[in-house]
Amino acid sequence: MRKKITPFRANLFFFLKLPAAWLTGVRVDKIDDNSATVRLKHMWINQNPFDSIFWAVQGMAAEISTGVLILKQIQIEKIDISMLVVNNSADFSKKAKGRILFSCNQGEIVSETIKNLKIKKPKIIKLTSIGIDEKGDQVSKFNFYWSLLKK
Repeated sequence: MRKKITPFRANLFFFLKLPAAWLTGVRVDKIDDNSATVRLKHMWINQNPFDSIFWAVQGMAAEISTGVLILKQIQIEKIDISMLVVNNSADFSKKAKGRILFSCNQGEIVSETIKNLKIKKPKIIKLTSIGIDEKGDQVSKFNFYWSLLKK
């Protein structure tokens, strides 16, 4: 039996397996059946020369918010699935400073997609993560296209 995915276990995994995310301050804040939130704080190690959070660090936080949501649904359905980002895009609307929360709220879409997967037939799913600063303003929006394959 797989252990339940929790923010603590996800953060421990990133500490051990994805140290770049850990060192730059990317932390899973919340995971449930419908959404996942990842937090990120502007600090010296993740800033760009313009005194805001580097776009790639924002991308890591955004990707993790979509990826852990898929992992949570895979665990619920108890299905062996391969997952891979096959494309992504991003829009930036404001400097990312202070504390940013990246959220993906598409658990229902993920659940339906996983339930309807056919063996050896990959399905592409588009998941969006929105980065919101402490003032409630959107700083960035990331779209990730995940390929899901039932083994």
